[in-house]
Amino acid sequence: MYDYIVVGGGSAGCAITGRLSARPTNRVLLIEAGPDTPPGQVPDDILDGYPGRAYNNPGYIWPDLRVAFQPASRNAPEPSPERRYEQARVMGGGSSINGQIAVRGAPADYDEWERMGAKGWGWGDVLPYFRKLERDLDFDGPEHGRDGPIPIRRIFPDRWEGFSRAVAEAWRSAGYSYHADMNGSFVEGYFPVPCSNADNQRVSSAIAYLDAATRGRPNLRVLPGTVVRRLLMDGNRVTGVEVERDGMPESIAGRQVIVCAGAIHSPALLLRAGIGPAAELKGHGIEVAADLPGVGRNLHDHPATAICVTLPPAARFDPAVGRHVVVNLRYSSGVEGCPPVDMVLNTASRSAWHPLGKQLGSFQIWIAKPFSRGYVRLAPGNSRQEPEVVFAMLSDPRDCERLKHGMRMVAAMLAEEPLSSTARDPFPTSYSERVRNVNRLTLVNLLLTGIGACLMQGPGPVRRAFIRAAITEGLTLSALLDDDAALEAFLRKTVTGIWHVCGTCRMGADDDAMAVTDASARVRGVHGLRVVDASLMPFVPAANTNIPTIMCAEKIADAILAE
Repeated sequence: MYDYIVVGGGSAGCAITGRLSARPTNRVLLIEAGPDTPPGQVPDDILDGYPGRAYNNPGYIWPDLRVAFQPASRNAPEPSPERRYEQARVMGGGSSINGQIAVRGAPADYDEWERMGAKGWGWGDVLPYFRKLERDLDFDGPEHGRDGPIPIRRIFPDRWEGFSRAVAEAWRSAGYSYHADMNGSFVEGYFPVPCSNADNQRVSSAIAYLDAATRGRPNLRVLPGTVVRRLLMDGNRVTGVEVERDGMPESIAGRQVIVCAGAIHSPALLLRAGIGPAAELKGHGIEVAADLPGVGRNLHDHPATAICVTLPPAARFDPAVGRHVVVNLRYSSGVEGCPPVDMVLNTASRSAWHPLGKQLGSFQIWIAKPFSRGYVRLAPGNSRQEPEVVFAMLSDPRDCERLKHGMRMVAAMLAEEPLSSTARDPFPTSYSERVRNVNRLTLVNLLLTGIGACLMQGPGPVRRAFIRAAITEGLTLSALLDDDAALEAFLRKTVTGIWHVCGTCRMGADDDAMAVTDASARVRGVHGLRVVDASLMPFVPAANTNIPTIMCAEKIADAILAE
């Protein structure tokens, strides 16, 4: 019998495990479906400050997960096409394979969480936990932490490669101002990007919170390579979990189960246990333990699109710096009905691990405050399979208009100096299945992209012909910008998220029928069950979600320890 069973060793799961097991009387079990990354045995691709190898390692993700980004059409005979959506299956979760960007979001995000019913989650309430988790290597003072387990640092302008310097100059010429601290200034402008990285090596949540001393605690057990198949229920009380380990089923009892499986798999576990919309559960033949219509709803991510460019050698990724994303822009779209500072523009001086990717830079345009919402449901016919996931991106027309605005803004900047000579031959791109396949770490892909890289170094006409024939399949940026309908069709077909999925078990007030948990992450109407990950978020912050997710775990751990 464990006091706490933590389901999922991701960003939140590692953090909450580290904090709860610090109290010797707590017997804690952490279960992770993927491989472990113990001290001294962290794989090189995970440690690498450049995330391309870890992210493209199929051993670190759920292999069968597919999602639909477009909403289901009532008139189309075929369902929306499904694409892979990489969700980590490794100790440390997303923090072991992501881009290591360590951004908090704006104070207004959390104040709005509180106004939406998440009492005690305003900016003044969450700031101490942002400070608690971080060891800021650049800034001090009341807004920053100096003693936390997650190191946070920045690459400042004196070390930026040619592409980032040119981009910053273009933004300055457009009227945007420079701010040194993205986690301290919440205004329009361009910023050095904070990263959870020390000495050019990743520091995942597993590395930070499950060090050798923590793993040596006699009250903590860590079970990697173990899949939680279902929550064990006794009426409306969770009594433990059923797992599969080495091909064998096993039941494990616990006084409290804390689900940290991510915003896709956490609601799926609840639904399989009879916690969710009653009519939907009955349709699957599942006995209803708690009728919670919000489970699996409110699914969203930051919708994104991208423009790629070819870079001359002097403008490319600098291995000595080790970071391919060093500067970001926050800006306002000005689209009617949208809040200020509602957009983010990422730039990258390297687009992939392979030879071709080393020659390409990119502009990733994403919506910081999206309106579109989707859902997670149990798979029809087999509730034990990966769930049905429909993001329904751009279902709100304001989201589509903002991506169109962003594409035009970037194209206008690329047409003028200093970018016109540094970022050449711009073309529209998307993270399609074709691109995913080319990004797999194989010898064939290494050879093919090497040939492509040689062609890209040829004269301008050869380079542009290769881009049209091999990359964009004839599609050009100018053709899209000259035809609004074509641009919208391109965005609706190619829009993706950026792995900031959240919202599917959101916190809320007692009188909010769609709230799944209370402000302490307890699942309503169910005893012994909490959800602690990005599922909790009423809406996604205007930021990459890894640091906000760890903050949630820190805050809930304190609430549990105080009970």
